[in-house]
Amino acid sequence: MANKPKKLFSHQTLETNVGLLIFFSILVISIAGLVQIVPLFFQHSTTQAVEGVRPYEALQLVGRDVYIREGCVGCHSQQIRMLQSEVQRYGPYSVAGEFVYDRPFLWGSKRTGPDLARVGERYSDDWHRVHLRNPRDVVPESNMPAYPWLQHNSVEGTDIRERMLTLRKLGVPYSDEEIEQAPEQLVGKTEEDAIVAYLQGLGVAGRDAAAKIMNGE
Repeated sequence: MANKPKKLFSHQTLETNVGLLIFFSILVISIAGLVQIVPLFFQHSTTQAVEGVRPYEALQLVGRDVYIREGCVGCHSQQIRMLQSEVQRYGPYSVAGEFVYDRPFLWGSKRTGPDLARVGERYSDDWHRVHLRNPRDVVPESNMPAYPWLQHNSVEGTDIRERMLTLRKLGVPYSDEEIEQAPEQLVGKTEEDAIVAYLQGLGVAGRDAAAKIMNGE
């Protein structure tokens, strides 16, 4: 029998050439990723805030920075997934429109502690203060570290105006008046005040809107 003409390119060639295999694998994954990701930039549900969601106020914004600095996101996610068990425990599942003003996103995936996406207004300010200073005083089985120094660290003098100006360049609609008055919110406040303000706002504004979306309203 006559030998079959050798194909210029075949699966065998791809599977036996590591360089080609890596190149085409990256190419396929890139195309598939773009097909999934690019349309999201043009959907209102992912680019516009849901009803009630507003940019963080100055004190909340500083509290968010403290939250990031102390590594809280390493143990607490901020994303309720579309699972019945999670909805029953934490509340309506998270929707993209709740996070349009978040820079960076703090969804997370690690849950040494509970999800905090809807923790706002679930406990009093005093509860949060005690919990931050010594978690075992309110949750005996907690393995969360204590943060007693936050109550002593002032946030006055934080470059909050520059922070808000930068966020405005990224699309967060802060007004000139809000930016100008921001330092006043920090007068006499501590890092503990700031992080409590941040926690108390988590998930509150978008809760009703998320519930309506979840229920198909």
